[in-house]
Amino acid sequence: MSWTETASLSFSARHEASQVDAALAVLESLESYRSRLEDLFPHVPTNVTVVLHDSPLQLALAHPQLLLARRLAAPAARRYMAGWYTTSEVHSLAPQALRRLAAGPDSSKALALTPERVYTLLVVGTNNPLLPPPFRPAAFVRLLRLAWLADGAAQFLAGQVPYLRAALARRLRGRPPDLPPRPRDAALLAGSVYDLLARERGVGACVRLALSEEIQSPERMIEQAFGSPYADVRLRWRAHLEDLARAQPAVTLDEPTSGADPPS
Repeated sequence: MSWTETASLSFSARHEASQVDAALAVLESLESYRSRLEDLFPHVPTNVTVVLHDSPLQLALAHPQLLLARRLAAPAARRYMAGWYTTSEVHSLAPQALRRLAAGPDSSKALALTPERVYTLLVVGTNNPLLPPPFRPAAFVRLLRLAWLADGAAQFLAGQVPYLRAALARRLRGRPPDLPPRPRDAALLAGSVYDLLARERGVGACVRLALSEEIQSPERMIEQAFGSPYADVRLRWRAHLEDLARAQPAVTLDEPTSGADPPS
């Protein structure tokens, strides 16, 4: 396989030589997305290398930590764990590989936003000293324990939540989920916590939650973010999950190869 590099203002992409057009689309989407995140976060990384992998095996070999994180997640959540990151790199399956991974139209749209989702994880970690990068052992353990905090922000801001409707419906047929979602459910359910928070208290409250540096109980973090007793928020969140699962398939006027405006 022959690799090449394509550059934009804030990113450069390493990818298979036949994927130039797809890489350009990813970079264009990421540039637009990054400019919107600049309005939300104190620091948004530049000079980031985006590595587009042609297969899940190639991605896993580059980042064995992803294998551990996927192993701890529920099977329905693993589909959407299609990327990883370091201090200066975002790794994602290439658009063609993401399409092969999809379970249907909504799933395909959610997976197409993987570069944005993973870049948001990098942005959150850059601004929150509790979270990686860098991936030192203690920071990685905190990332696993606080998976809902980081991945929820990434899902929500990247715009994936509306496209997880079918997967949410399948998950809700089982045991009622915990609030905040446990690591097993975080990659699927955590974005819905932020989606509810944005509806009730605005996107600024979502950013403040993602950047929480005080180590305290998850229940207390939820209470502080929502300004409500934990039991009340849990009831509202479970009702919100049901609403998301029952929603009509997401419809957009344009369907970019990768990317969507973060909620405002």
